[in-house]
Amino acid sequence: MNSNHLLLEEPIRMASILEPSKPTFFPAMTKIVGTLGPKSRSVEIISDCLNAGMSVARFDFSWGDTEYHQETLENMKAAVKSTKKLCSVMLDTLGPELHVVNKAEHPISLQADTSVVLTPDQEKEATSNLLPISFSGLSKAVKNGDTIFIGQYLFTGSETTSVLLEVTEVNGDDVVCLIKNSATLSGSLYTLHVSQIRIDLPTLTDKDKEVISTWGARNNIDFLSLSWTRHAEDVRHVRTIPAENSCLVHSSYAREFISKLGDLHQTQIFAKIENIEGLIHFDEILREADGIIISRGNLGIDLPPEKVFLFQKAAVYKCNMAGKPAVVTRVVDSMTDNLRPTRAEATDVANAVLDGSDAILLGAETLRGLYPVETISIVGKICAEAEKVFNQDMYFKKTVKYVGEPMTHLESIASSAVRAAIKVKASVIICFTSSGRAARLIAKYRPTMPVLSVVIPRLKTNQLRWTFTGAFEARQSLIVRGLFPTLADPRHPAESTNATNESILKVTLDHGKATGVIKSHDRVVVCQKVGDASVVKIIELED
Repeated sequence: MNSNHLLLEEPIRMASILEPSKPTFFPAMTKIVGTLGPKSRSVEIISDCLNAGMSVARFDFSWGDTEYHQETLENMKAAVKSTKKLCSVMLDTLGPELHVVNKAEHPISLQADTSVVLTPDQEKEATSNLLPISFSGLSKAVKNGDTIFIGQYLFTGSETTSVLLEVTEVNGDDVVCLIKNSATLSGSLYTLHVSQIRIDLPTLTDKDKEVISTWGARNNIDFLSLSWTRHAEDVRHVRTIPAENSCLVHSSYAREFISKLGDLHQTQIFAKIENIEGLIHFDEILREADGIIISRGNLGIDLPPEKVFLFQKAAVYKCNMAGKPAVVTRVVDSMTDNLRPTRAEATDVANAVLDGSDAILLGAETLRGLYPVETISIVGKICAEAEKVFNQDMYFKKTVKYVGEPMTHLESIASSAVRAAIKVKASVIICFTSSGRAARLIAKYRPTMPVLSVVIPRLKTNQLRWTFTGAFEARQSLIVRGLFPTLADPRHPAESTNATNESILKVTLDHGKATGVIKSHDRVVVCQKVGDASVVKIIELED
């Protein structure tokens, strides 16, 4: 597997570009987050999405009720069972998103160089001259010359479905705008975004709190995508939400209360950076969050077009160095309606991988797109090709330099395991872990081979019942680049002896051979803990 890797700095034979890619057990090291919705919620389609490479299912609560999403989730569980492929669950909040409300749901044609009024009176009917909006404070937030964007799925670049407005007058609660381009808005709800203006609404709405404390807690969600994260405090606030039926007043006890209802306290919080405010406070947000989602749809409106790539590269680099997943959105918008991406989109996906992204998030492409399975498959193939020319040597040196000396014990073991695996051209790295931390640290150094994370369950009790941990840790690895989890037999204790480690290792190697990940005479690097000692060893497989 390692021999297939090239460097972009090395000359590439043009003829080799035309050679078909060899199929592998893992479609790509980069993970794919798929948004489930009307076109992708049946058991059959979700099964095909999983087989195509989706490892995280996103549930977007900016639309749809809990019953609808629960039905989709049950279908996903059935698909996981039938395909025998793990899939984690991400809940995406609505946040302070503004909408134009079109109750009649008829198409609205807007003509360039004419005026339209934005009004908070949602009882009025939407027309070409009047658009009711969901926010009463817009007139206090904007001034003449400000820019407002409106579109159903925020600005694919197709100016027939999204519109640019310029504020010309503020009249009481109403805002009068000049239409800059002709467009037709269709559907019942369109997103409204005011460029570089702070909207005085909480990051977490009352609806978000209800959804998290009910649907989220009930389903033990793996990830929470916090839309419109603007400050580190937004992330800290989420960690103190009382769970369903909670009557607690003191938020400091909320986590304790949630833990008694489920495992919501283990849910990882991903901050979604969508505007200038989030960009300005990025460093403090990154310290508080478990991962970052670079939401290029909204962010691409707040930033000048020539600056978007700079933020992406800077944000991904910071996430890489912190060892936290970086997720990039809005890469193949055209595949919502087309079977192939544009040339620019294909290159964009590859560049996201070369930048160091952990995952690609697909929104409308799988939510309402005509080709959800094909989109996942094509994005996965592009990721796999880009990974072949990822400059791992330069990345490794850069990461080691950033971490500095003295390294922590675990960081030293992780980097040593990766260095050893590359030197001996190992086919895989196997890491025993109970918390998942060691495996994530190994993945941080971006080895060119897959990291098989063997999660060893721990037995715990709340004095009423016994439960095993491990499922959360395994599923949360599914968004980390190059990390492929499997659950060990719970009969093996986490505080394992050398004998039990050897037993688990044999099962893992046998599984690797059966799936074709490992072959005879391959070298494998194993990272494990025996007693108080962390050990990295190299084994060569026999026939």
